[in-house]
Amino acid sequence: MLHWPRPQSVKHLRGFLGFTGYYRRFVRNYGKICQPLTQLLKKDAFSWTAEAEVAFKQLKVAMTTAPVLGLPDYSKPFLLEGDASGKGVGAVLMQEGRPIAYFSKALSPMTLGLSTYEKELLAVVLLVNKWRHYLLGRRFTIKTDHQSLKFLLEQRITTPMQQKWLSKLMGFDYEIAYKSGNTNLAADALSRIPEDQVPIGQQMGIAAMTVVLCNWVKELQASWVHDQDLQQLIADLQQDPVSHPFFTWQHQMLYYKSRLVVVNDSQFRHKLIKEHHAGPVGGHSGGERTYQRLKQAFFWQGMKQAVLQYVARCDVCQRHKYETIASPGLLQPLPIPERLWSDISMDFVEGLPSSGSKSVIFVVVDRLSKYAHFIPLTHPYTATIVTQAFLDNVFKLHGMPHSIVSDRDTVFTSTFWKELFRLQGTTLCMSTAYHPQTDGQTEVVNRCVENYLRCLTSDRPTAWVKWLPLAEWWYNTTFHVSTGVTPYEALYGQPPPNLMYYAPGGTTVAATEVLLKDRTTILKLLKEHLVIAQHRMKQLADTHRTERIFEVGDWVYLKLQPFKQVTVAFRRKAKLAPKYFGPYQIVQKLGPVAYKLELPTNSKIHPVFHVSLLKKKVGDGVVIQTELPLTEEDGQLQLEPLAVLDRKLINRNNRPHTLVLVHWTNSIPKDATWEDWHTLQQRFPHFQP
Repeated sequence: MLHWPRPQSVKHLRGFLGFTGYYRRFVRNYGKICQPLTQLLKKDAFSWTAEAEVAFKQLKVAMTTAPVLGLPDYSKPFLLEGDASGKGVGAVLMQEGRPIAYFSKALSPMTLGLSTYEKELLAVVLLVNKWRHYLLGRRFTIKTDHQSLKFLLEQRITTPMQQKWLSKLMGFDYEIAYKSGNTNLAADALSRIPEDQVPIGQQMGIAAMTVVLCNWVKELQASWVHDQDLQQLIADLQQDPVSHPFFTWQHQMLYYKSRLVVVNDSQFRHKLIKEHHAGPVGGHSGGERTYQRLKQAFFWQGMKQAVLQYVARCDVCQRHKYETIASPGLLQPLPIPERLWSDISMDFVEGLPSSGSKSVIFVVVDRLSKYAHFIPLTHPYTATIVTQAFLDNVFKLHGMPHSIVSDRDTVFTSTFWKELFRLQGTTLCMSTAYHPQTDGQTEVVNRCVENYLRCLTSDRPTAWVKWLPLAEWWYNTTFHVSTGVTPYEALYGQPPPNLMYYAPGGTTVAATEVLLKDRTTILKLLKEHLVIAQHRMKQLADTHRTERIFEVGDWVYLKLQPFKQVTVAFRRKAKLAPKYFGPYQIVQKLGPVAYKLELPTNSKIHPVFHVSLLKKKVGDGVVIQTELPLTEEDGQLQLEPLAVLDRKLINRNNRPHTLVLVHWTNSIPKDATWEDWHTLQQRFPHFQP
């Protein structure tokens, strides 16, 4: 700034004033200092004079010696000191003697002819409106060296200009106090002509530079004492400043390319990385971002590697951040069944509108032929109800299966269900916790039946149960890409019958070619198609996945996704909750992508997880987390009714129903939900409000 060349044209002068004007609130008397320069911006008025030269130099000095302003404290009162001179207006906003902001403005030709009283009143109006965002809603004091303004609110308003200016002060809670010009130095200096100014240091002590003492500077200098190489480097630079290229010794500080030199493997280096990564300024940024921020001011050998290693081991980042790599764990297809309906999968389609008292579809799919049965159920359903539906619709047609693939629904994890199929010799293959992709086949069938019903019953959604048999026929007679035939043909060995009728009067004579197929040939071809389809599916899926392998004894973080109950509001703070829990130790490897963890003893979560939910712990320090989200085995939040806050009676299907406002555990009363009293008693029979 001090070496800024003298402007040679209006364009150059306008650029200089534009730059300095951006910082005018930090410069005392800015408007008055640059007034000779602003006069040169007029048309055909650019003539560099001695007065302009003085103003140019004075402004450059003021820009490099501007005092540091204090931060406002809204719990303390504000004090405004304003003054108007012959050519300008100046003011300072203060708190307890510290300047918060400066304001100066040269008077326009229209206001130069005003009386002293009017100029002083104009100064009050300008400074109040300038800092209205500080002053609105709180009482403040205005000090001026014009004593008559002290009685402003008691005087008679006689001129339109007074009325206009006083209207701009309405809504403010202020008090005007008199302060002589000899003591009103700050505002007086901002409005007086340059010849009347005195040095800044003699005007007032409040303009002194506010400096924050940095303890880390002393700590950095102390760390150099114990490093012999740096001590020798400093000694060489003190004797010959150019003895070591890129290194400089200035003001008792050692620099490398204008960056402070830090001792490697020192405690100060660790504090420095921690502050730039985990501090409010660092914000737990990634390794590269933290390194770029740190290297702007500091230097040491191996700096980037040290920063990347520290960030990789940050426990907070490991528990709270998403992984940016492809989904871990390669696809592991289920084995191809040997017989039809020996291996099946099942799931539920819930959330449907009530249709003839039915609101759930029980979906059962044969894993070999892809043949499916869609069974409507009433909600709520129990393991006994589902078992009876299975016997009535599946067992009587296909017999007892050898294995059943399902998710961890409460029905499939119930003791009744497990014991029943154990006695029948059926193996229950349940998905790992929070990984529904295990039963991806049934999930796809669910989507197909939902799309079918949505397209055909969108105008009559409560009639979907009447269309369910047609949906089952449509699905089982539709060509399946993976098998190469329809599920109907794969099961029965012949194409499905044509449901279309002949047109009236049509001929009954047709040339028909009947091809008898051997049953063994059909099944062999079916398995070959499934193998090809699985191989193609694995290739496509693995392009978006990465292989991840752990060993027994490794410490890993666990990603949980607890689902909320249908009617219970989830905690609002879950948005900013950690993404991972742990770390926990791997105790058993159950397959290429399934691992068993050592969870806390009070946890009700199934301890086997897919590899995509695990992330390896980086670093040596292990602090075991003893708490997990309160969830059941099916992954739903474990919430219990705590109290009934209110009741109301509603009419539902021309019958009275009682609703209660329930306050749940681990939630606030504001998150209470309305629940059906009868259903609540069935779910929580022990609850007695």
